Order: sequence, then structure tokens, then C-alpha cells
Amino acid sequence: MPQRIEHKKTLKSSLKRKLIKISLRLLALFCILIILGILTVAAAFIYYAKDLPRPEKFTEKEFTESTKIFDRTGKILLYELYGEEKRQYVPFSEISQNIKNAAIAVEDAKFYQHHGIDLRGIIRSIEIDLKLGKPTSGGSTISQQLIRSSFLTTHKTAERKIREIILSLEMERRYDKDQILEWYLNQVPFGPNLYGVESASQAYFHKPAKDVSLSEAASLAAMVQSPSYYFNHKEDLLKRRNYVLDRMADENYISRQDAESAKNKKQEFAEVFNPLKAPHFVLYAKDYLVNKYGEDFLAKGGLRVYTSVDIDMQESAEEIVSAGVKKNISLNAYNAGLVAIDPETGEILTMVGSADWNGTPLPEGCAPGIDCKFDPKVNVAAYGIGRQPGSSFKPFVYATAFQKGVCNDRTIVMDERTNFGIWGGEAYIPQNYDGYFRGPVTLRNALAQSLNIPAVKVLMYYATIKDSIENARKFGITTFKDSNFYGPSIVLGGGEVKLIDMVSAYGIFATEGLRIPITPVIKIEDSKGNIIEENKKSPRRVLEPYVARLISDILSDNAARAPMFGSNSQLHFPNYQVAVKTGTTGDYRDGWTLGYTPFIAVGTWAGNNDNTPLKGGAAGAMVAAPIWNQFMNYILPKYPKEYFKKPYSDSTPAIDPNIETGQ
Repeated sequence: MPQRIEHKKTLKSSLKRKLIKISLRLLALFCILIILGILTVAAAFIYYAKDLPRPEKFTEKEFTESTKIFDRTGKILLYELYGEEKRQYVPFSEISQNIKNAAIAVEDAKFYQHHGIDLRGIIRSIEIDLKLGKPTSGGSTISQQLIRSSFLTTHKTAERKIREIILSLEMERRYDKDQILEWYLNQVPFGPNLYGVESASQAYFHKPAKDVSLSEAASLAAMVQSPSYYFNHKEDLLKRRNYVLDRMADENYISRQDAESAKNKKQEFAEVFNPLKAPHFVLYAKDYLVNKYGEDFLAKGGLRVYTSVDIDMQESAEEIVSAGVKKNISLNAYNAGLVAIDPETGEILTMVGSADWNGTPLPEGCAPGIDCKFDPKVNVAAYGIGRQPGSSFKPFVYATAFQKGVCNDRTIVMDERTNFGIWGGEAYIPQNYDGYFRGPVTLRNALAQSLNIPAVKVLMYYATIKDSIENARKFGITTFKDSNFYGPSIVLGGGEVKLIDMVSAYGIFATEGLRIPITPVIKIEDSKGNIIEENKKSPRRVLEPYVARLISDILSDNAARAPMFGSNSQLHFPNYQVAVKTGTTGDYRDGWTLGYTPFIAVGTWAGNNDNTPLKGGAAGAMVAAPIWNQFMNYILPKYPKEYFKKPYSDSTPAIDPNIETGQ
């Protein structure tokens, strides 16, 4: 027994020694790994830190090759991106404290606390990205932004991020915070060709950076997030400015009262003198380029962009729209827009976003983006609030019904007083534009004459709301919500649309049911002449050819249209076949005319930026059609005559008993 006990003690002692040896070895290995990790980090730090730019780097102008935007011929320069940078360096003491505080509050609230990186900010941005399911939040400090914009590429690689972090840490070790903030505020972009707060202050407010007001300082800080976008979208810029003011109050740079006072201040911007040809189109094309390639690439890529715009057509359209609006003012319609596309390529030939880019907001003393009937810089053709299309939406509903094969242009319905049930808490009993009923009518005459009651019957009994909305989306209408959001008024224009979408959608009828997405670009070459983008989009069928031909045949049938519009209206061209449809909202806020031939689709909108109603009775045929007509008269002789193919159908007229009785 004593021997066994002694043997157990020996085994325990031996096992204990082995465990100690293993623990010591693991500890040694762990220490070695830590040392290797420290050495690796130190080596990486030393390797990358040697690349930290000299202080002069942040004050020297960086010469880059500009991106040039041309018309479709490549002979006329419309605009040059970052061709001549406007940059004026000013010392820290010559920059308003409001600008410094605003930039810190919105870009890097812990700037004076961290040492180059903000771990909490990075974690917070990761959480936001995970919630949204995509990378949207940067989490970069001002130091990181400065290093990245002045020294690194924008390619998101692990190596670049490591270099960015190390160089930011090293820069903060070598230089004080005020010096870093000075470099940052003198380098950050504030719009096309504008770099640094001094150049931006002079351009936007005609005053030095040291003299800007709180509201102006917040506006400048707001632009840093996306300078090109906010340069073209002043409404969104003012919303972002208000956010900056709130952040300044959150960080105790200003009081809540000061923030609210600055928000309520009418923000005046000076003209940023950058000559533009086809201005609304060019800025639309620029948005397309920035979204696809990024601002940095455009700034330094030296691209040659061949846009789709026909400059002669564009300049004529600008003159026609301007002259048309001058006549429309008597009807309280202060603005208009026009878009023309080639339906077979999707290329935008003309885009007029307002009556006069260089005009003065009207009425005098109004606040742009708030209560102006005419706001020259807002592109009503592509941006701004959605507009209700009135009866110009009807062809999409008729096409949906025809596509199902349940009716055709010879189907007869009753145009009579009809109660379509309770919608929105009250009975829906639509009226025709002229207040009259016509009894039995064919769908051809109903669409050509834009009769409302038959259109609602086609929607409710043949097309359905859900299928009509789905078809409109297939046609490229980008603004529609879920179909459950809409009622029967959708066929009369109860949903908001954009002019450019409507023109593109009408172009599908011209191509006999083929959709080609719109584009402002024909070709893009890099600085060496290599093609990096070319318009070679493949068409996609969204409508049967017979249905598209039938719609075109109805909309170009002057005899069917005449009882409502007259035989010699603005919609008729005696020597050409042109399909066309007008639209007017029920409260006369918007007037439309959309039309096309096999080779061009053209749309016009007339109304007011602030959505105030036109003069009572001012229909689309009165305010939009004359502009459209004059443009078509200019265009048609420039193309060989083409005619729509006739639809083929052996079906006979039919009366649906449910529709006839209005049940």
C-alpha cells in the first residue's frame, strides 16, 4: 500500500512538471507571437509612414487632366469638368470659426479628441452598413479624408485602408490639429472646379471665408459630403444645411435658438459663373457620370464624353420653350420643360429643364425651392417633385387591356354617369372634361377624344389597377409605389411621374413594344483614346407589336380625335403621321403633351415649380401643346417621312353588358 501511494505521488509530480513545461512553452510561443505582431505592425508602420507627404503637398495645386463633355458630334465642347481648379489657400486664422465648427460637427465630431482614427465612429458606420445591407457610411476622420483625397487612390482595398490609417496616425503625431484642419479646409472640394473654403466662399457668397454667416458656413460644410450633387440640387443642400446646424447644436458649438434662427434664414447664393451649353442636360449627364465613375475619377481621368444631345435641336428647343412660357404667363403657367429622345437608341436628343437657365426666379422676391412659380436652375424634366400626368397616362392602361386580348379599339362601352364605388371614403363618380356624356362609344374614339368615364371602365373591368401599374413600371415609369396605393383615378393621372420617364415610355409605342433605357451618353473615351463605355444597349420587349401599333394608330387618328379637339388642332400635322396625347390634372396644376413618330419621341410639360394651379380651364392642349407643336414643326422636315405600321385584327365590336349598364 505505501508503495502504491508513493507511485501515485510520483505520477502526479511528473504530470505537474509536464504541464508546467507545456504552459511555459505556450507562454513563450504567445510572447513570440505578440512580439512578431508588434514587429509586423511596427514594420508596416515604418514602411508606410515613410510615404507621408511633405507639408507642402497639402498647399500645392495638383494639376490634373480635365474631363470634357461634348455634343453628339464631338465638335462642340459643352462643359469641362475640373478643367481649371479654383483654389485659393488661406491660413487658419482667415477661416471663420463657424466653418471650422460646422466641418468638425458634421464630418468628425471627435476630431480634437482622437489621434487620427475614431474607433467608435468606425464601429458605428459598420453598424449602419449592416442595418442597410450595403456600404453607405464612411466613418473616416478628417485626417483620413485628407490623406485619402490628397495622396491615395479611391480604390477600396485592404492595403489602401492600412496605408490610410497608418499615414493618418503618423500625420497626427507630427502635426497639430489646427494645422491638419487648415490643410483639410483648403483642399476639400465644394463643387465643380471649386476647392477650399476661400474659393467656395467667394464663388457662392462673394465674400471671404472669414466673413461668412452661420447659415453660409453650414451650407459650405453641407456640400462636402457630395459637392457635385448638392451643387445641382439646392433644395437637398438646404436640408443638409439644416442637418449640419442641428449637429453643431448637438456638439454645443451653437445654441438651439441659433440653429433654428439660421434654418429660417433665406439662403442667398451667388451665380457660380461656369458657362454651360445645354445646361440642364449637361448637369443631368454629369450626375450620370458621377454616379457611375465617381468624382475623383472624373477630376483626374481626362475623359472625353460624347453625349447624345443634338445641339442645334437643343438650342431651338430652348428658344421655343422660352417663347411659349412668355405666352403662358397670362394663364398663370410660369415654366415648362421639353424632352426629345431617339426611341430606337434611348439617346436623349434634347432636354430643356426650365424656360430660361439664366432667368430670374418669379414672382419677384420668391424663395427658390419654396414658393417660386419659376425656378430657373431646377430641372423640371428630370428632377424636382413628381407631377401628375393627367390623361397622358391613359395609353398605358389601354395598352394593358389590349394586351390581355379582352377588348380592342372597336369594343364599345357606355359613356354615362357611373358610380365606381367607394374609394378614399367617398363615392368615385368621374366626369368628362367637357361635362357631357356620349352614350355608346368605341374605345378608339374614347381614347382619341380622352373621355374619362370609358377610360375608368377600361381600367376597372379590363386592365386592372395592379396590371396597369406593373406595365407602367415595365415601361420605365420610376416613381410609382405599390399598386395598393392607387385607386381608379390612376387612369386619369392620379400617380406622380417625371417628364423624362413619360417620354421614354411613349417611345416604346414608337418601337412597337421594345424598350431601350434612356441614356445621355453615346461614347466615353479615356485620356489615351480607349473606349470605356459605348451605347450598345439591347432592346427588351415589354409590349406585343400589335398592341403598340394599335395605340399608335389610335393616337394618330385625327378623325377620331376631331370631335373633341377639332380637325386642325395643335396635335395635327397634315403631311405627317404623328401620334400624340395631351394631359391635364383635375385641378389644372400640370399640362402635358406627349407624342412621337417612328423616329423621335417628344414630351412637354407646362405649369409652376411650386405646384400652384394654372388659370381655370388651362388644359394641356392650351399650355403644353403649342410648345410641342412648334418643336415638332421644326423637327419633322429634318427626317425622312415614316409611317406607323397598321395593326391587324379580325375582331368585331362588342358590348360588355356589365360595362354598358355601369354595374
